[in-house]
Amino acid sequence: MEPIKILDKFKLFNTYWDPKVIAELNGQYVKLVKFKGEFIWHIHENEDELFYVIKGKFTMNFRNKTVEVNEGEMLIVPRGIEHKSSAEDEVWVMVFEPITTLNTGNVNSELTTRILDKL
Repeated sequence: MEPIKILDKFKLFNTYWDPKVIAELNGQYVKLVKFKGEFIWHIHENEDELFYVIKGKFTMNFRNKTVEVNEGEMLIVPRGIEHKSSAEDEVWVMVFEPITTLNTGNVNSELTTRILDKL
């Protein structure tokens, strides 16, 4: 039971779209991810996702609209909703989602991270 210095944790990695686990609670992981460029379209059939922007901004694309998420804001993507993230510049994001959630949901690609590093 010690405070986690989130900004210091972000300084430990330089990869994009590669989630890192910093905590676990109630069957959920708290993950840190750096976004830059385009992710892939995907769906999480059984899990909601919460994205909280620590630094920068990103766009969450849905099939029927686009939402910009700025520093200090959060967005919840409900289960079953197809989505794709993108960021022109590097953005630091904290994600809350069930432990079983794959970052690419129902899609297997070179961006799928099956084994998560813990910081």
